[in-house]
Amino acid sequence: MQAKKRRQAILKYLRQASRPVSAGFLAERFSVSRQAVVGDVALLRAAGADISATPRGYVILEADRGLVRRIACRHDAAGMEAELCAVVDQGCSVVDVIVEHPVYGQLTGPLQLSSRYDVGQFLSRSTGARPLSDLTGGIHLHTLSCPDEDAFCRVREALGTLGILWEGEE
Repeated sequence: MQAKKRRQAILKYLRQASRPVSAGFLAERFSVSRQAVVGDVALLRAAGADISATPRGYVILEADRGLVRRIACRHDAAGMEAELCAVVDQGCSVVDVIVEHPVYGQLTGPLQLSSRYDVGQFLSRSTGARPLSDLTGGIHLHTLSCPDEDAFCRVREALGTLGILWEGEE
């Protein structure tokens, strides 16, 4: 398969996928190296495709993600599981995590977590790694995708109960 046709096939596959797709899977599917897929995705992005790399693989972000809101949180590494589960348990998805770095400005890590299974997979992959929020004393933002305002309010309440919702110094 020619490279241009392969890139279009990768784009089509990602558009139809309901879950993130790893570069390794795409490499096997299209009989190329993982590095060839990484290069193909870079070229697709450069051409304007809205492909995001998450810890679980590539996704194309949907234009309509429901109600999109940001929340500010603060916790140590031990609070990460409780925080993420509190969000997905209310029917919302954790789209990303954002921190402000003194040199690089805003750093964003795509997450795309929608269930306890997703949270568990993310936590198992992050064993031994420091979360981005370590750079900011635990303060960070999350972009959430919620089905409605009620779900978002439930998330705020759950995080408030856990003492994770950050509303600034008292």
